[in-house]
Amino acid sequence: MSTEQPNETPYNGPLVTIATFPEPAEASLARSVLESAGIPVFLSGENANNLIPVAFESQLKVRAEDESAARELLNSAENTPESLEDVTAAEIAGESTPQG
Repeated sequence: MSTEQPNETPYNGPLVTIATFPEPAEASLARSVLESAGIPVFLSGENANNLIPVAFESQLKVRAEDESAARELLNSAENTPESLEDVTAAEIAGESTPQG
């Protein structure tokens, strides 16, 4: 029987809601952005939102000490949308590279 403990320590402090999402895909994307930056995230209402998106919203929550960084990260992600030109250039570059 293994006695290994999970890598993450439980957090007992207050959580702050930094965003709400009516669409499950948006909530999942925002969670991924924060997790990739090393910010622990709790997504409240995720299951209900996946079952009936129009009736429930997911709430993205972070530790109080991570609130400022999380909000800044989400705002920067929202304010830098890809343009059609950027997407087209990336597709062209992908097509012109040799496949191996």
